[in-house]
Parts: sequence; C-alpha cells; structure tokens
Amino acid sequence: MEKKERIKQKPTLFQGMIPILFMVISLSYGVGVLKLRTEPIIILSAFVAGVIAWKLGYTWNEMQAGVIEKISRALPATLILWSVGLLIGSWMYAGTVPMIIYYGVDIVNPKFLLVTAFLITAVLSTVTGTSWGSAGTIGVAIMGIAAGLGVSLPATAGAVVAGSYFGDKLSPLSDTTNLAPIAAGSELYEHIRHMLYTTIPASLVALVVYFIVGMNSAGSATTPETVLTLQAQLSEMFNWNIILLLPVALIIAGSLLKWPTIPTMLGTSLFSVLIGMFVQGFTLKNGFISLIQGFNVSMTGFAGDVAPIVTTLINRGGVVSVTVTTVLIFCAMGFAGILSVTGMLDVVLEAMLKKVKTSGGVILSTIASCFTVAFVTGSSYLSILIPGELFRDAYIKRNLHPKNLSRTLEDSGTVLVPLIPWSAAGAYMTTTLGVSTVEYLPWAILNYMGIVFAIILAFTGIGIAKLNPEKESKTAVEVK
Repeated sequence: MEKKERIKQKPTLFQGMIPILFMVISLSYGVGVLKLRTEPIIILSAFVAGVIAWKLGYTWNEMQAGVIEKISRALPATLILWSVGLLIGSWMYAGTVPMIIYYGVDIVNPKFLLVTAFLITAVLSTVTGTSWGSAGTIGVAIMGIAAGLGVSLPATAGAVVAGSYFGDKLSPLSDTTNLAPIAAGSELYEHIRHMLYTTIPASLVALVVYFIVGMNSAGSATTPETVLTLQAQLSEMFNWNIILLLPVALIIAGSLLKWPTIPTMLGTSLFSVLIGMFVQGFTLKNGFISLIQGFNVSMTGFAGDVAPIVTTLINRGGVVSVTVTTVLIFCAMGFAGILSVTGMLDVVLEAMLKKVKTSGGVILSTIASCFTVAFVTGSSYLSILIPGELFRDAYIKRNLHPKNLSRTLEDSGTVLVPLIPWSAAGAYMTTTLGVSTVEYLPWAILNYMGIVFAIILAFTGIGIAKLNPEKESKTAVEVK
C-alpha cells in the first residue's frame, strides 16, 4: 500500500511568527540573562519551526532539503572564513601585522591622537579583518598613549571602536564582510565597493570631528611604557623588512583586479609562510601550525617574559579560530531553511512589507529589522543573517540589486552591535579599552553615521543600484 502524500497547508501569519518570536524571546533571555550559547538556542528555534512545518504537512525530508539548500549557499562564506583564519595566522608568522603595529605607534602625535587612533585601527582592521583584534592590540596601546598624554579617554575609545569597525565593514578578510553578501545574495567585492557610498562619508565626518577636538587638546611628549615595551619586544621577535608588506599588496591587488577570493587568500597565506621562513628564520612546521591553530609567541624563540599586550597581538589566527562562526552560520541557515521551504518566511515578509511602497521604505524596513535583532540578541552575525534571509527576495522583486541589501545589513547590523552595552562586542570593547559603552558611544561616529547616510541614500536614490536597469528602461519605453 502506497503511503498517502500529506496535504501541505499555507501557514498563517501567526504560525509564521511563532518560531521567530520564540527565537527572539529565547535569545533575549537565554543569551542576555542566562548567558547561554547562541547556537543551541537557534537549533531549538529550528526545532519549534520544524514542529509547525510538520503540522502544515511537510515531511522531514522536505525540511531537510530546505536546510541543505540554505547551508549550501553559506558554504562559499565558510570557505572564505577558513581562508581568513589561514591568512591571519600566516601574517602573524611572517611578521606582517607586527610590523604594521610597530611603525604605526611611532607616528602618533598628541594633537592628532584621535585622528591617528581612527586611521591606524582602520588600516589594521582592514588588513586583518578583525575589529576585536585591532581594538585589543593597537587599540590598547593607543589608550595607554591617551592616558599618558592627557587626551580624553572616552573620545579615544570611540575613535578606536570606529576605526576598528571600518575594517570590519570593508575588509575582504572580515567575517561580517563575507557574511553580508552571502545573506543578501551579492558578491564579495561588489559589496565592498558599494559600501563606500556610506562608509567614506561617515569616515570623513568622523575625521573632521576628531581633528577639531584634537586641536583643542593639550599634549605631552612622553611615551607610555606599554608602548615602549610593545615595540622593544616586537623588534626582538621579528626582523623588519619591506618584503613583509608584500602579502598586504597581494590582497589589495586581488581586491582591485577582482582575482578569485579564495585562491588569492590561499596563495597569499602560503607566500607569507615562505616569508616567515626566509626573513624571520622560523620553521616550516610552525608555519603550518600557524595556518591551522594560529601563531604563538613561543614560535619566535623569545626568551624573556612576554608582555600581555604582545601575547594578545601574537597568539591569533588559524582555521580553528573561525570554527565557532562556522557553526553559528550552519545553525542560522538551518533555522532559515525550514522557515523558507514551508513558506513561513514569505508570510511574515508579506506582512512586514504590505504597506511599504517605495525602495526607500524597503531599505528603511531592513534597517529597522537589523536594529531589532541587534538590540535583542546583541549579535552582529544574527543581525545580518536573519534580516538578510527575510528581505533577500523583496529586494529582487523591487528590482533592487542584492548589494543594496548587503550594504544595509552592514550599515545597520555589524557596526551597531558594539554600541549596545549588553552585546558581546560592547562588553569586549568596554573591558579592553577601560571605557563604558555609554561613554564612548557618542565618539564612535562612524558606527552611527553610516546608518544616517544609508537612510539619506535610500530616500534620495543616490547610490541605489538597480538589479536590471536595462529591463527597467525597456519596460518604460513599452509603456509609452
């Protein structure tokens, strides 16, 4: 006897909202209050969605197909994340990042400390792709300089946070920079180029403010001991050579010339290992260990007591360092897969966009969704992944290029999180820099000015790319 095929029902708005509300409430209480891991809560939310899907007539095989389809979309991002881990580990091994930091602290001038803090952390975060690493290394050194020179610590911390998230938005090595185009359905380098419409103006506003404030600040010529210790130990561990900047040049060239992302990163990583062997004199074995497990200060052969700030800088990178992000991606895609294949996602989306008639309204709705997820969950990843899945098709239906969505996700998701006190990023920045989130928030100008410019562009139409402008023009001609 043949098994009777189950009749599938269209979900109601209430049914579609149940798993989303469950996830929001459970993340808010579980992560925010109980300090639980995010991944199990997302899996539990997917289970709730699965129960509703089963009641709607969907089999496990059908739900599994939806999950697999979403995960397959995330695989390119996963491969890039692994490549990022390889690259950071190899750059530490080669001495590329340490050299940038060593010479970066030399150019600090009290009058231009805020400007310098923003620019140095922006460069380092772009080179490494990590906001936390930039704030936790050179950011700490800059805070020490500010304390010694009598410069406002909240203002300095805000400049550090803003600069750190500059690279988090634009670097091809950043996990969020890779997540946003994957969630939106755009391409990495076109996403980065499109980000310039909001990031550059926001950066210019920040620099003007930092310059004006800095010129009114008193300065001192003293150099904090932490910075001297940092430079002294780095110079003993590594040999400085212009060749160390070649890996950076390769990545920049790859971005400009549109080389394939993953082969470029892998090739640069292997090249960096060779630099570490021949310039630094490190072993090939440690080079391969750096690629997988990350670089360790012991590989340098430094015999003295290593300063904590140096350890924070050196002990980083490797594929292992990005595995947590990979797991979170798979969990989020599993949840989104069930909602998508059952139509629950479409029902919720239709309700959200029912009264939205303009492209500006769609972008503004995206910003509002990112705000909600970010404030509730405190997670930059979720504030990208969830709204990205919700709005992906809506942008296409309105002839908006997916890179508009990926840009909006970064503008209102990635950079907002460190301004939320209860988020992991906010707690990290407060602990690392020694300034509360509320105190540095007004000075993290890039983080909120990007949102302001995103809204301006949304309603003026400037910098809003159409998915198929030729088709739009042909349709207009036919109507005439």
